[in-house]
Amino acid sequence: MRDVASKRDLDDRPAVIERVVTLTVNGRPYTLRLDTRVTLLDALRDRLGLVGTKKGCDQGACGACTVHVDGRRVLSCLTLAAQAEGRSVTTIEGLSAGDDADEPHAVQRAFMEHDGFQCGFCTPGQIMSAVALMAEGRAGTDADIREFMSGNLCRCGAYPNIVAAIREAASGRAGGGGDAYL
Repeated sequence: MRDVASKRDLDDRPAVIERVVTLTVNGRPYTLRLDTRVTLLDALRDRLGLVGTKKGCDQGACGACTVHVDGRRVLSCLTLAAQAEGRSVTTIEGLSAGDDADEPHAVQRAFMEHDGFQCGFCTPGQIMSAVALMAEGRAGTDADIREFMSGNLCRCGAYPNIVAAIREAASGRAGGGGDAYL
């Protein structure tokens, strides 16, 4: 029995396999040469410079990395970049109200109005999840909001304000219609 790997064992490691991946992120196409093991989160942050999507736990437990793929929320730390090829990815940077990229989305406005953040680290993932749960029709009651936001953790404890912000945005009172979430 050996305790230490020999040089030959180290040389037998699998080679890095790269491929060209074309991603459509926030409406713009990007062509990247990536290791096939690169997560969507790392491609967004490290290769495209879209650092609004946060790396929290890197295990799919905190929700900080939530983005939309084809309008559905996904944890980008558990999704390979290659899996998003040919699909539409939306990050917090691509979320806006209509045609005006500088105008905040109704959920973003509601988070600001209700102080739905403290340190702000989890806020992009919270907002992306909130937009998706509203589009899914799951913001009917405060209990529904809590249930369907339970995958997003806030270490500061801003939960009551987050629920209030989502409730207001879902009702359409956050300065933008409550019907168009995505």
